[in-house]
Amino acid sequence: MPQWGTYAALHVGYGKSSRGSAPRRRAVLAVPEFDWVIDGLRQWVERARPRLAPGQRGELWLTERGQRVALKTIDRRFALLRDEAGLPADLTLHCLRHSYVTYLVEFGYPERFVTEQVGHSYASTTAIYTSVSNDFKTKTLQSALARVYPTVPGTDEDPRKDPKKDLEEE
Repeated sequence: MPQWGTYAALHVGYGKSSRGSAPRRRAVLAVPEFDWVIDGLRQWVERARPRLAPGQRGELWLTERGQRVALKTIDRRFALLRDEAGLPADLTLHCLRHSYVTYLVEFGYPERFVTEQVGHSYASTTAIYTSVSNDFKTKTLQSALARVYPTVPGTDEDPRKDPKKDLEEE
């Protein structure tokens, strides 16, 4: 998407590492279903972040003192907003990561793409994050039933029954 420009990918320089290895670098690609993020990133990078006088700092999220925003700070702020919204305390910032994986699966992205988007080495790790909605399950099952048992919606006809055969027998 040319209009996304440099915001089409977010480069993660210090992703979670495996025990005994260096942090994993990767690019998280923007996807059209979440294109609303692009405007927010553009506004932060082009208008707000420069006011912090970051100099050569490469981190995206900086404090007013020019330091990287700590995860603990983000977690506390999320908890405050969650509580103000009256949401359950077991909803954490990490839950959004799980939701992101679930949405990518429900949008139909290939398993390998989803695994790489979240920086996992194995699809089995990504599978732990995935929990599809009841609506998605229902639509998937309806689609499968329509493939196997084509029928007219809203009728009580047995889709496996051949109406011509019934007429011939009478």
